[in-house]
Amino acid sequence: MSIAVIIVAAGRGTRMGGGVPKQYRMLAGQSVLNRTLHKFTQVPKVSAIVVVINPEDEARFVDSVSLPVGLPIKIVHGGAVRHESVAAGLSAIPDDCDRVLIHDGARPLVSDAVIGRVIDALDVSTGAAPGLAVTDALWRADDGRVSDIASRDGLFRAQTPQGFRVASLRDAYAEYEGEAGDDVGVARAYGLDVQIVEGDEDNLKLTYAADFARAERILGADMDIRTGNGFDVHRFGDGDHVMLCGIAVPFDCGLQGHSDADVGMHAVTDAIYGALAEGDIGQHFPPSDPQWKGAESHIFLDHACTLARSRGYQITHADCTLICEVPKIGPHADAMRAEMARIMGLDVRAVSVKATTSERLGFTGRGEGIAALATITLVRT
Repeated sequence: MSIAVIIVAAGRGTRMGGGVPKQYRMLAGQSVLNRTLHKFTQVPKVSAIVVVINPEDEARFVDSVSLPVGLPIKIVHGGAVRHESVAAGLSAIPDDCDRVLIHDGARPLVSDAVIGRVIDALDVSTGAAPGLAVTDALWRADDGRVSDIASRDGLFRAQTPQGFRVASLRDAYAEYEGEAGDDVGVARAYGLDVQIVEGDEDNLKLTYAADFARAERILGADMDIRTGNGFDVHRFGDGDHVMLCGIAVPFDCGLQGHSDADVGMHAVTDAIYGALAEGDIGQHFPPSDPQWKGAESHIFLDHACTLARSRGYQITHADCTLICEVPKIGPHADAMRAEMARIMGLDVRAVSVKATTSERLGFTGRGEGIAALATITLVRT
């Protein structure tokens, strides 16, 4: 089973007011769309993501969404109405994906449990969607007054993600005419069976200004913030360059170690493992194992980042300090930040690389090697 996700984010959110589409507004330090996207990058069975945006929002998307590495993500332009945007997303998903989840970009608080229930239901049904049974009394109104009482029996409030077998949904969209409130409407018009799975009250669609306040309260109650520290040292040896934070810095020595001895990247990697309470590099990549002899350190860092995402954490900040008399770090710091950000799937503004000396004290002061200290912040919401 290979699953694609379509995140529908082409709407204008006019009911929210304020001029900025709601999916690009900030929610607890991140844009709504960034939260939604990163939620699905943490689902192990998802192999590709398509984000459908308004062509007028390309600059907003670049400024407010950080694209993670390691997972195919395609950006396409949506249409004037929702079903046109979904159709554009369907045409962009990879051919090897046989199932698809379609999710509102303005639902950033969807839980792993809801996503899992939809995926599991697709084993026995052509379609599945989360819903919440209506429990309040329902009225019909006329000129602001109650004109009738409606039965709530068998009624559900629809949520997303709505999941389908890809081939069946493409056929349904090919024959559908008119507008549709959601994908279940298109599927049912074509005669597809759609199973209702349990939704979640917190999986709200941000529609009005008050919804942001509620979402902030939910995130505040569930937020898990962790900080990890890493420290590493490597001595100088033979060589003509040193690897520091992924950049080969010309020098008349190299750094000695079982791998490529990238002391900065090792410190950052250990900081992530520390925040996760997962030991250190040596436990995951034992130096006694010959396969890691001379290994490039981005392998270790990528593993740590992937492990953090699999646990539901987002890396929000990385700070690395290199301690040495030589070589000079300043001319290479920007390149180091950019390379670390690329590997970690972060905006470069979330990565800091700086250097200091030890005032010619100790082994670094004597020019015997380089030390590095790193701090990482992980946030799970």
